[in-house]
Amino acid sequence: MGTVTEETVCYRHPSRETAVSCSNCGRPICTECMTSTPVGMRCPECSKDRTKVHTVRSMNTVVTTVTVALIAINAVLFLGSGQFGIGSSGGSQLFARLGLFGPAIDPGGEYWRLVTSGFLHAGLLHVAFNMYLLYVLGQMLEGPLGSKRFAGLYFASLLAGSFGALLLEPLQTTVGASGAVFGLMGAAFFQMRARGIDPFASGIAPLILFNLAFSFIPGLNISIGGHLGGLVGGALCALALIAIDKRRLPHWTGYVALATIGLVSAVGAVLVSANATNAGFG
Repeated sequence: MGTVTEETVCYRHPSRETAVSCSNCGRPICTECMTSTPVGMRCPECSKDRTKVHTVRSMNTVVTTVTVALIAINAVLFLGSGQFGIGSSGGSQLFARLGLFGPAIDPGGEYWRLVTSGFLHAGLLHVAFNMYLLYVLGQMLEGPLGSKRFAGLYFASLLAGSFGALLLEPLQTTVGASGAVFGLMGAAFFQMRARGIDPFASGIAPLILFNLAFSFIPGLNISIGGHLGGLVGGALCALALIAIDKRRLPHWTGYVALATIGLVSAVGAVLVSANATNAGFG
């Protein structure tokens, strides 16, 4: 038998080894301390919390509200862009006004592009693939995190993706929700680990690896920086939320953490835009 460590014993019974963690706060719990709920095993303290218990019905009608809203916004803007080709299409007026382009952000002052670019897509395959992944990951994350935290995670990842895209290609117009979607993948990976679920067995880790490898295929015009930036941003968001829940800090501190990651990404994107613009047109 291996050495018993703090991470492998029940937090209330140090003499009992366990491989189960509370689905809410992440603390290890033994069979005597665990309470089965529709959202996983919970410790005695978390099982007493007066939080909403989400059933399958409520998850389909309430919990994924933000996911459905995000998909709807992407669909409306896709229809408005007129980019209905199967593959990557040419630019449109919406791309020119809302796409991610360094000089337009700084010194142009069109900071909204950091967000609006994440709701535009160049072709039917582009939007279909991103919306499918958004739907799957939204079903996986929005219920456990809550709609507000999920929305914060999404937009912080989107901004991190914009930062990454500008860091590598500041003078090219970039569009797509891929940065935010990669952020959700990174968050799902660490959320699963925190709940004692093997990310490789669940399929989320292979999904990340496949999409990362796909990003580096030449000739596909994929924003590698956007994908990597979103993945890192989403992972940082998840790690912050896990640490906050594990230490049982006030719930609002989670929103502060998400806002901070998003703000740092936005500031970084603006600074990169300014430097690249000066270097490219100086």
